Amino acid sequence: MNITLAQFQIKAIRSLFEAMENDNVHNITLKSPTGSGKTIILTHFMDEYLKGCPGTVFVWLTPGKGNLEEQSKAKMDKYIHGCKTKLLADVMTEGFEENDCCFLNWEKLTKKDNNALKDSERTNFYEWISKALQNGLKFKVIIDESHANFTEKSDAVVQLFHTDKIIRCSATPLPDRHAKLIEITEDEVIAEGLIKKMLVINEDFPQKVETENQTQFLLEKAMAKQRQLRKNFLSRKVDVNPLVIVQLPNKSDALLDTVESFFKREGISYGVWLSERHDNLDAIEKNDSSQEAVIIKQAVATGWDCPRASILVKLRENMDETFEIQTIGRIRRMPEAKHYGDDELDSCYLYTFDGKFTEGVKSSLGKGALEGKTLFLKSQFKKIVLVKEQRTMVADMRDPRRALKAISLYFKNQFKLSENKSKNQTLLQANGFEFSEDIVRYTLSGKAVRLSELTETERFNAVKITEKINTHHHGRDYHNRTSKLGFEIGLDYNFMNAIIGKLFSDRIEYSGKILALPTKQLYAFVINNFDNLKAMFKVAMVKDLEQLGMQIHGVSKKEFFFPRSIKFTYNSANRVQKLSAKNVYDGYLLSAEPRSASEKKFEKFCANTDAVDWFYKNGDKGEEYLSICYLDNSNKQRLFYPDYVISVRGEIWIIETKGGFDSSGASQDIDIASEKKFEELKRYIQENRHKGGFVRFDQQSDELFICRTKYNDDIHSDSWELLSEVIK
Repeated sequence: MNITLAQFQIKAIRSLFEAMENDNVHNITLKSPTGSGKTIILTHFMDEYLKGCPGTVFVWLTPGKGNLEEQSKAKMDKYIHGCKTKLLADVMTEGFEENDCCFLNWEKLTKKDNNALKDSERTNFYEWISKALQNGLKFKVIIDESHANFTEKSDAVVQLFHTDKIIRCSATPLPDRHAKLIEITEDEVIAEGLIKKMLVINEDFPQKVETENQTQFLLEKAMAKQRQLRKNFLSRKVDVNPLVIVQLPNKSDALLDTVESFFKREGISYGVWLSERHDNLDAIEKNDSSQEAVIIKQAVATGWDCPRASILVKLRENMDETFEIQTIGRIRRMPEAKHYGDDELDSCYLYTFDGKFTEGVKSSLGKGALEGKTLFLKSQFKKIVLVKEQRTMVADMRDPRRALKAISLYFKNQFKLSENKSKNQTLLQANGFEFSEDIVRYTLSGKAVRLSELTETERFNAVKITEKINTHHHGRDYHNRTSKLGFEIGLDYNFMNAIIGKLFSDRIEYSGKILALPTKQLYAFVINNFDNLKAMFKVAMVKDLEQLGMQIHGVSKKEFFFPRSIKFTYNSANRVQKLSAKNVYDGYLLSAEPRSASEKKFEKFCANTDAVDWFYKNGDKGEEYLSICYLDNSNKQRLFYPDYVISVRGEIWIIETKGGFDSSGASQDIDIASEKKFEELKRYIQENRHKGGFVRFDQQSDELFICRTKYNDDIHSDSWELLSEVIK
């Protein structure tokens, strides 16, 4: 089964490669939120790593119960064709071999009361490790769910493999200041639609709750939300039955009886997942399962995956319990791995009277657990209609031919290249590219009295190290680098290899060829210039290249109305809670979060400028928001969500805010696609007879500026106009 990796997953794989190649890095921590596809990331990484690193064996260690090692092996077998996966029983029979990916439960190896291995079998297991090391095999260790029950005995097992690289992965990793941290943010996963946009805490609770039965009050709230969500799903012809998780304190038999009595009295189908009881749990993970609730006493088994779980009721009994982010993670997955364009369905819900638990949620999830409330659209804005553009391509794949042409054009424009391959080589060499039949690396030589001087590279002499090319050994390095260049721009190895061949090899004919290098020099060119090529290829995908020409890309155009209601989040700690009368939603506060500095300043500008009639803050992703569709240079359809729609004396303006300019005038915009997005915004504005542009904040003048004609990254250019002079 083929799977298209999300951009954040590709980015994580790149970061893992970089960490593995850094000789100064021994421990690597992959912090990956529940629902981000951690197993998919790691299995694809292992597969690509093994292609370029002979003599390697991956050992994937998992904790305790739940057969997590079998689940992980099954996923790799499903998604990676031709992989060599093993469980403990296979290792005991066959030992370790090159390119093996071995999924082992560390507690089966360490616990004396675990019957998986007898003492004599453990000895044989250690012998298999010793034999593999004697045969020159190199172990790389992955510790899954590294926060869970990893003891001194577990660490002793890891040490047996004599590995130089350990990857620890968890949604809540233990802090390790010596480890290289690779973090996947919740924002990245939310943007791909894999997890819910927001956690809503105690939705629509009154300021003061008066009840004779706290448990019943919370259960009634949760089940009312469950029925509301179910009705909403069915209205969309989506058969998802949202699941309520009721978490009890550990010593709570009385509460268990209360909850079960409530469910039975109300005719609610439920399951029980306790250490001593497993009732009515068959197929509970399926989206259309009939169970409406499940009762647990602590964070459910590691690896439990139930995407329909949407609501958590956290009960207490005369005490506050420690917040467990793993439990929250169980209600954050999207049931169909996509957002529905409905804030209610794209959120998850927590109901609890436990104040300490609530604070733990907020501190752990940050802006994902801001204070929130539902805001409704003011009636006078319900009939305003705009045009939104949506993708029509089913497959989210790049066109390798367009990518090839884009890279060729970008190189030629950037370095003024021609059809003269010899002259091109001279020009590229003058711009920092290395040309040699040898593999070239650089180090430093010199003396330092203080450790602080080690960062002052100008104090040292550069030392050039060369290594004769070996097509067998360095061929693997070439394939490894080529694969990673493909990951950088979303193409698989075969397409990337063909592009490199057409652009730089003397063996393949292509009209846009840049160089004509024989095989050995081609290998050396790619290996020696990997960082340069990576940066160039990435920019080539989003650079505005007029020579590529505009292509008809079948944009789907639909009417866009402002959503009738939104889940509004704000910073309740902000001392100034000022209502914005000009926002299209009733109750909108200028303390809205999350907002960038440019967005905050722009909203204040709208509030304080008489010419602005009203403003609407657009969402970052989702069918319910205003989107503009464009093609990147590989013909891949992308969506761009401009930040604001405003009315200026009755005219519609579309505004995108970007990172500003610092006190020295340097750009703080980190979006390499800004130029491309600007041209698409300008096209959209012209087609729909609106106005607008890009707005950025300049620290030197303490003013907002707008660009409306030709995008320029220099604040001193004529492209940038003072916003207060344009909108007045």
